[in-house]
Amino acid sequence: MYGKKAPEKRLKYTLGEPWLSMIKKTANKRASAMNLANIVQQGWEAVGAGNFDAVVADYVEGMTFIMPGQTDVLQGRQAFRSALDNLGKILPPGFEITGLRQLEGENEVVSIVEWKSAKVAGSQLSVLFKFKDGKIYEERWFIDTEQWKSAF
Repeated sequence: MYGKKAPEKRLKYTLGEPWLSMIKKTANKRASAMNLANIVQQGWEAVGAGNFDAVVADYVEGMTFIMPGQTDVLQGRQAFRSALDNLGKILPPGFEITGLRQLEGENEVVSIVEWKSAKVAGSQLSVLFKFKDGKIYEERWFIDTEQWKSAF
């Protein structure tokens, strides 16, 4: 089970500078040694800053990304990196992350993401990150797909 619980971080995210500045203001200082939850948190921060090259640096070359609905799968770091370039187009209008916390287990981290959009007042999703040798080899999103579709 999940033995270690990373500190809860209540953050409000929007793409671009507001997202990054909010993260920097509220994120806890990191320990010198990176644990898996910190690697994931660093990835969220890089997404917020639009630094997608930094995001994919923590993934193995042959990684797998399983998107909401569990039927769409991207294979490989380059395919994942290309998908990140269109992130703003695949998120619902008005999408904001309003809360984020990490739960760390053995070689895995689950992000609990609180979010809202123009059409959804508030909801949660989770993202599972599986690690091998300190690098992510699988990222899998769990979301209410009907609610997600209704957000567009």
